[in-house]
Amino acid sequence: MRTIMATTFNLELNNKPTRKGTYNILLRITQDRKHKRINTSIELKSPRDYNPKAKQGNWIRTSEPNHKVWNAVLAAEIENAKITYRDLREQGLATKENIKSTIKEVEISPSFLAYAKQRTSDILNEGGHRNYKKYNGFCNKLEGFLKSNRKKDLLFVEVTTSFLSKFEAYIHTLKNERNPEAVLHPNTIAINLNIFKSIINRAIEIDKFIKPEQNPFLGYKYDREVSTTKEKLNEAEIKLIEELNLKENSLIWHCRNYFLFSFYLAGIRAGDLIQLRWCNITSEGRLEYRMSKTKKDRSIFLHDKARDILQHYYNENCKPAHYIFPLLDSSAEYAKAVTPEQKATLPPEMIIKLNDIVGAKNALINKYLGKIEDEAKITKHISMHIARHSFAKIAKDNKVDNNHLKNLLGHSNIKITEAYMGNFDTAETDTVMASIFKKKEEPKEKEDLLKKISTMDKSEISELLKFLNNPLKK
Repeated sequence: MRTIMATTFNLELNNKPTRKGTYNILLRITQDRKHKRINTSIELKSPRDYNPKAKQGNWIRTSEPNHKVWNAVLAAEIENAKITYRDLREQGLATKENIKSTIKEVEISPSFLAYAKQRTSDILNEGGHRNYKKYNGFCNKLEGFLKSNRKKDLLFVEVTTSFLSKFEAYIHTLKNERNPEAVLHPNTIAINLNIFKSIINRAIEIDKFIKPEQNPFLGYKYDREVSTTKEKLNEAEIKLIEELNLKENSLIWHCRNYFLFSFYLAGIRAGDLIQLRWCNITSEGRLEYRMSKTKKDRSIFLHDKARDILQHYYNENCKPAHYIFPLLDSSAEYAKAVTPEQKATLPPEMIIKLNDIVGAKNALINKYLGKIEDEAKITKHISMHIARHSFAKIAKDNKVDNNHLKNLLGHSNIKITEAYMGNFDTAETDTVMASIFKKKEEPKEKEDLLKKISTMDKSEISELLKFLNNPLKK
């Protein structure tokens, strides 16, 4: 049996340029004085940037801006080849041919940035526009961080615990789009790190780009999302809005209608309300539609207050496919997709356009709801989503059971409702608080009574005792 000589791993430059005019750095496997070569993931623009006499870790000269990262990548690829060799040696299969075939002739460490962008694109194509916007925002922040470090790409091998720490520190400095004077909300930061973690998990579990033990989040902790205080109106404040004297058909009048219609029908989300059509109203007097967030169908009885609002918008020219409220163009290209199934077939660019318009309309409504809160002299911030919170709060105040609220709010399970109602359900704690302070007041009442008795003469005390023994007699 032939004995295999020692195997070594080195780098060399391919002096023949690629079609792109770049120069590949090769991983050279030497065994029995014979060589096998594999392309690494690094390509240089100029052969002068490679130092063939360099010591370990300094193959790329400082003339290349990415020299530090790329040298680290090359070191990682050599180590990966050595691991492959050791694994094959244990099986008695450590020939240079087997090593080469085991190490795929592709980039050993693919681009994480490209992978994240592709995942973002896939989410959009799958119809998940809400998640697409979040993932796209994450990619933009990641690119901004790379740009601040004079980098254009990020490889999987570079995504380390240290990198995560630096990226988190960077997004903590970013400005809040809604309030440029403030930085990002902690929950926004948590959402972006959650997305980062989800992409890494997918790369491990689905696409097998990296091994589970290489997950950088295994040794990294960050603050998770926290529950925020949910603003909500009480019945008296809703009445103030209802009774405002607003000019009919004015923009502020319409915005009041949108808010109240949402409130009257268990807090319809703004994105769904804006896209309601007359075909969503059934002959039985119900509103039936599919929620865009959860994809769950809802059927809600139209009571008198909701019907009164609809009467303002219905006329003989209304057709089933027309939008109920004057917010979207019923003749637009996107309007041809009426049912949820038809919407799912819209091209991604049209979905983006529709959702951008819906977002702009929601922002406009919220702007005028701010004017309504001033007109009604309400000190709380009002937005379309507050209609949903207000409905939940008032329903709970009226002793509506969480199981009924689950159906009214369109939640998929009771746990979501219980978590949603966490900030609203205060009845039990209020009772406990009252009992605590009541106990503290009792000794003072007793003390006051004793002081009063001490000022009474014997006849007054005698009359008091007779009354206490038989209070029904004068």
